[in-house]
Amino acid sequence: MTSYRQPGLVLTDRHFTVPLDHADPSGERISLYGREVVSSSRSGADLPWLVYLEGGPGFGARRFPGKQAWLGRAVQEFRVLLLDQRGTGLSSPANRQTLPLRGGPEEQARYLSHFRADSIVRDCEAVRAQLTGGARWTVLGQSFGGFCATQYLSTAPEGLKAVLITGGLPSLDARAEDVYRAAYPRIQRKNDAHYARYPQDVERARRIAEHLASRRTVLPGGYVLTPEAFQSLGIQLGTGDGSHQLHYLLENAFVGAADGDELSDAFRQNVLAALSYAAHPLYAVLHEAIYAQGQAPTAWAAERVRSEFPQFDAEKALAGDGPLLFTGESVHPWHFEADPALRPLREAAEILAARTDWPALYDAERLAANEVPVAAAVYHDDMYVDTGHSLATARAIRGLRTWVTDEYEHDGVRASGSRVLDRLLALVRDEV
Repeated sequence: MTSYRQPGLVLTDRHFTVPLDHADPSGERISLYGREVVSSSRSGADLPWLVYLEGGPGFGARRFPGKQAWLGRAVQEFRVLLLDQRGTGLSSPANRQTLPLRGGPEEQARYLSHFRADSIVRDCEAVRAQLTGGARWTVLGQSFGGFCATQYLSTAPEGLKAVLITGGLPSLDARAEDVYRAAYPRIQRKNDAHYARYPQDVERARRIAEHLASRRTVLPGGYVLTPEAFQSLGIQLGTGDGSHQLHYLLENAFVGAADGDELSDAFRQNVLAALSYAAHPLYAVLHEAIYAQGQAPTAWAAERVRSEFPQFDAEKALAGDGPLLFTGESVHPWHFEADPALRPLREAAEILAARTDWPALYDAERLAANEVPVAAAVYHDDMYVDTGHSLATARAIRGLRTWVTDEYEHDGVRASGSRVLDRLLALVRDEV
């Protein structure tokens, strides 16, 4: 273990090994990384543990420089573990560079099938046994981390002292297509709000899309920017400052050059940073698999359902006089053609999309008998997680208390400083 300091904090690098397949504990093992964080004034104290599960899938735990966002509140009373979920961060990586070591697409898909919430929860239990000496811990799950926390309540509640969920109460039984069928109307509302705030962006977005439709545009590193890929910048609209960030990106799109206006280098670089999956390929590869349960394949649900909402068709939008609508948190087959970080994973992704034997993730009966204190922040009209689905699940989990708010978007636990975490802790302790 290596320990080091930031202002007011002591951080310790921790490494663990766990089975790739927890059903085969004697088989292959992979590594996990977690960063322990404790207040420097309480580093020697016997503190309860809180494990943080990041959103995603496919993102490592957030790297905080000091007591930012909710972390400063957490270290007032907890020893915090920022866990890099399997395949992310400093845990054994799963990406275009490492997955060929598994073999061909079939072997890669088989390997990746062990990277959903059920395996992550089993990892947490293995880590908890080593860190806490068997004592229960508190889980804070953001977005997909909340999906994992719900799975935790379904399969290993004996390890939990309390569960705090922010923007991440999943439907217990919705199929991937149900998730996206509910999502597209929310995404349109976010578009409408953005264009109402920044009406000048209507023409800017159309002009960029028309430019992309008329000529092949390749970003640095080989990312092919099509009108559909440009639309996917709308994923930013679900965060507190996302609309503003999108506006500032669009305003600097063109520069006058020798052959006329062209997309500026600054715009190209900023778009690449926003769209590339190089740092989190599992987000794309597993995004629909996190909803899969039972025999129905996901079969590129977001792409199939998109055809039910023709207002999102870029070609039709450009042929008419309406605004170009941005899309949101959805992954499509063309992502695996546009993005060089995903191209080598296309066949494995196709195999996962066709799989028909995904195990169930949630146990409705066990959740109905839940005894673990649970509180969830549900963000009104959350672009990423359907509010109706979340509230139905809240009613299905015995004793769960909700805080429904429109003060924040999906990133409220980060944007609010300590307020969201404070509220959830008060709810699980019956202090409000």
